[in-house]
Amino acid sequence: MQVPAIRSILSGFLPAGVADTIASTIVFVAAFAVVYVAGRAALMPLVDRSLASRNLDEHARKPLKKIASILLLFVAVAVAFGMAGFPNFLQSLATIGAAATLAIGFALQDVLKNFVAGVFIFTDKPFRIGDWIEWDGHSGVVEDISLRVTRVRTFDNELLTVPNSNLTDDVIKNPVAKDQLRLKYLFGIGYDDDIDEATDIIVEEAEAHADILEDPAPSVRLTELGDSSVGLQSRIWIDNPSRSDFVKTRAEYVKAVKERFDEAGIDIPYPNRTISGGLEMAGLDSAVTADD
Repeated sequence: MQVPAIRSILSGFLPAGVADTIASTIVFVAAFAVVYVAGRAALMPLVDRSLASRNLDEHARKPLKKIASILLLFVAVAVAFGMAGFPNFLQSLATIGAAATLAIGFALQDVLKNFVAGVFIFTDKPFRIGDWIEWDGHSGVVEDISLRVTRVRTFDNELLTVPNSNLTDDVIKNPVAKDQLRLKYLFGIGYDDDIDEATDIIVEEAEAHADILEDPAPSVRLTELGDSSVGLQSRIWIDNPSRSDFVKTRAEYVKAVKERFDEAGIDIPYPNRTISGGLEMAGLDSAVTADD
């Protein structure tokens, strides 16, 4: 469908100027409809399959598909303008669009930065909704991810709205990215206590706990010779971790080891500090000592 052919048909019963305008309008509408409808029919399924192949969640696909749809709309408008014979108008529109884009870009630098960061989060998938993450002294469970911000529920039940750029610029710790989580705990025993007996108790209580895995097996290493205690570090693994599971399992495990230590007469020392100084009062010297 071309403008001259339609113009020649319309010029038989319409003035030349009116025939030109109507012919161009008909070509514009027809070209736009064909490009946009055909593009959606061919492009959108391809985009959807491409996003699905990356295992993106449905909430992540929606904004990306919307961006693809908007780009397709601009392409359809540009093609329709060209086929309708509006090159001058199209050039003016492009110039205005470029200037507007530049102005908007300067004004919305932070927004664009967060937008790009959001795209990286969707594609790189450092975390997903429901994951427990830690960053820059904060931690919580991810409740929502958008192209501008990520919403995280802290363990004090506070909702943090975090700009995406904050998460992509800093190191993010995702303890639950894998199916298993290793926990470490340092038990301190007295220098006079039996290290082998304490080690056996620590391992036995780990093996007895239903939520602690047998493979990888629990292990204990002597890692510290402190001022008042010998440090035995326990390493255990739990399956399908969440922060609530991690806190509950560790608390139950440490409690069980402490109770076994008490039964076996194994001491868990606490730090002692002695403060001494001379006090001169009424010609008398005295010393003060304190333990904490």
